[in-house]
Amino acid sequence: MSDTTQTPRPSTSGEESPRRRFFRRTAIATVIAGLASGIGLTAFALGGGHGGWHRGGFMGAPLDPAMVDERLDRMLTHVYAEIDATDMQKQQLAPIVKGAAQDLLSLRGKMHDAHRQAVELLSRERIDRGALETVRADQLELVEAASKRLTQALADVADVLTPEQRKQLAEHIGRWHRHRG
Repeated sequence: MSDTTQTPRPSTSGEESPRRRFFRRTAIATVIAGLASGIGLTAFALGGGHGGWHRGGFMGAPLDPAMVDERLDRMLTHVYAEIDATDMQKQQLAPIVKGAAQDLLSLRGKMHDAHRQAVELLSRERIDRGALETVRADQLELVEAASKRLTQALADVADVLTPEQRKQLAEHIGRWHRHRG
């Protein structure tokens, strides 16, 4: 008798199991939601004024880069106060958050283009399923790119903060989520 247990080996067929695919998609959605609300990258998506998500949101009307920058500055000021950030941390955090926001704005534009292309394909006399599938696959690549960029920003921010500051930020995020419902 052997005391060792064999661990299952990953499939070599290159196909993901439904369970792994579900986990990956859930992880991506969690990372995106956590980063967007926690670090404040949602500021780039608000679009304008009170209730920006309801007036267009991430995929809404074009955003003014100056307004995005202003909102990020305001949001960062609140985050700095919440976690008692040092001047050095402030100098490190702003470029991380603003760089991620600019990269995500670029992806947002590409998502708009893909949406327009899908609508155009669906409004034709004959439906080109192959073209629709290409648009769908391209959109998944954009979501994957956004997820990677957000994860990179999260890790970069985490590197700058102390464990206590990360805890304070997590508590702040929790309060914000409870308040927002």
